[in-house]
Amino acid sequence: MDTKIKIRGYHTDLYQHVNNARYLEFLEEGRWQLLEDHLDLETFMGSGFSFFVVNINISYRSPARVGDTVVVRSGLKKIGNKSAVFQQQIVHKATGAVCIDADVTFVIAGTSGRPLKLEGDLKEKLLQIPLFES
Repeated sequence: MDTKIKIRGYHTDLYQHVNNARYLEFLEEGRWQLLEDHLDLETFMGSGFSFFVVNINISYRSPARVGDTVVVRSGLKKIGNKSAVFQQQIVHKATGAVCIDADVTFVIAGTSGRPLKLEGDLKEKLLQIPLFES
């Protein structure tokens, strides 16, 4: 799943490239788009389920600058017992250069706020999310 973002001045830092914290926002935008496209989020969240990011591992590869367009590529990497991982990549649209790679580990909590086992119907819902394609 791809989400395009045009880099604006407010995305950049003193060095005139995208600030590392902004990449986190771009990744989040990509995950929301992925979930909206493949899950009925209103029903899912209305049933008391919540997504919580518990770990993000990012490798910064190359800068993006004002005026560039980047593409946030997102997909499911793996599903474990109580957590799952999204794999994401931000790529410079014009050159194809990888700006960042990221693995984002998340849990799904129920109404108690505690992580649920990813099994049965819950796992089936997650399997509707496409795998990351490199």
